[in-house]
Amino acid sequence: MSAHAPRSIDDYLRQLRAALEGQDPALIQDALYDAEEYLRAEVAAHPGKSEADVLELIASTYGAPEEVAAAYRDTEAKVKAALKTPVPAAAGASGWKRFFGVYLDPRSYTSLFYMLLTLATGIVYFTIVVTGLSMSFGFAILIIGVPFFLAFIGITRVISLGEGRLLEAITGERMPRRPVHPGAPASWWRRIGDMLTDARTWTTLAYLVLMLPLGIVYFTIAVIGIASSAALIGTPLTLFARHFAWIDFSLDDHFYWSPDHPLFASVLLLALGVLLLTALLHLARGLVRIHARLAKSMLVVPGP
Repeated sequence: MSAHAPRSIDDYLRQLRAALEGQDPALIQDALYDAEEYLRAEVAAHPGKSEADVLELIASTYGAPEEVAAAYRDTEAKVKAALKTPVPAAAGASGWKRFFGVYLDPRSYTSLFYMLLTLATGIVYFTIVVTGLSMSFGFAILIIGVPFFLAFIGITRVISLGEGRLLEAITGERMPRRPVHPGAPASWWRRIGDMLTDARTWTTLAYLVLMLPLGIVYFTIAVIGIASSAALIGTPLTLFARHFAWIDFSLDDHFYWSPDHPLFASVLLLALGVLLLTALLHLARGLVRIHARLAKSMLVVPGP
């Protein structure tokens, strides 16, 4: 080990965090979790040795903080290259080609799906937080209050981890793949104190509650956009089919317009529907990308 070799797990983690300075906070959280999990397991496996002795013993197997940081940076670069979404052919073009190139981006459709999904997830998240906090306060005077609160916070962190992974799959924004390590074994009261003083506890709860109003907004935008686009695109096609007797609808002559409606008006409605749908996909992709950054700021432990 180097002249500044860490003499404790906390010292090792501080050096690893410093070595990863400037990297994505989600990557730093994953690296710190893996390191702490491994180091504490090794210390537990050698009860007769001090942390300094164990760190010296495993120096050649796990590596110094700088070596571990370099390995994580290299691995992250390879994973990003492997998972990078191919750039659509129209992405390098300009004008209308770039505007309609959104149809070639798979994330446009996954973002629109996420906007529809957020109403359901927002209701679930809001219910869990409100119920959990209410029951935690109610059980506070009972012996089960402490373990219940710990379990509730643990559930919200698992939910936030899953939410982050979903956003990463949809937008490509790097999110944690590991939770924050709970640290060395401690009493329940110590864990309660750590959770209450951890800002991420409250930002996670705030994010889960915020998902309900955001979900309502996202769902409304998506549904209105899809319905309006479908109406504008479908109505002219229906009129064309009736006018040219492609389909017998068996309806009266007052279905929106008469069959003698000017052709150019129907074409105009069709064009407006396509433009509206294209704009909706752009909006969905942009909104969800911004939402992913908001989620990252509230769910991920900040970097050094």
